[in-house]
Amino acid sequence: MKIYTRTGDDGTTSIRGGKRITKYHTKLEAYGTVDELISWIGLLRSCDENPQRKEFLIYVQGQLMSVAALLAHDYSNKDIDPVFPDSNCIKRVEEEIDSMESILPPLNSFILPGGSTCSSFCHIARCVCRRAERNVLRLGTEEEVPAVITGFLNRLSDYLFVLSRMVNKESGNEDVRWKS
Repeated sequence: MKIYTRTGDDGTTSIRGGKRITKYHTKLEAYGTVDELISWIGLLRSCDENPQRKEFLIYVQGQLMSVAALLAHDYSNKDIDPVFPDSNCIKRVEEEIDSMESILPPLNSFILPGGSTCSSFCHIARCVCRRAERNVLRLGTEEEVPAVITGFLNRLSDYLFVLSRMVNKESGNEDVRWKS
């Protein structure tokens, strides 16, 4: 199968099930931003040296692929079943957050993104994750969006923030606190 089809040259794309929508459709903004997040998580995976976290990030990418497929699903096509993320995905993210927070010093102020390169990538991924969440919520004003998606994205942005702090700690970089 060729990667190019030329069918999108008119400014439309097909969603899961075959229906065509404009490339600026709210649905495409939502799952397109999730796709962008999947790539940023891949970049994080390439710079993180911790093997357990690499495995967890692979899990996260898989869940995000399911999220994107669900967001791209054409519910009017009854011939194809929607793909849902793992029902425990939010709990798993929370467990990872709790594990890292048990090691990190408490945080009582805002911090500035930065430190190590990998930590900076975490912050960019966090911002993309929050944008994905906003786009999904916007889509939710037009069609039903399963709560697991918004819950997962919300918790994932928290995870990426805590991961940025953990990566900085492991690389000998301290959090730079914002002074108002």
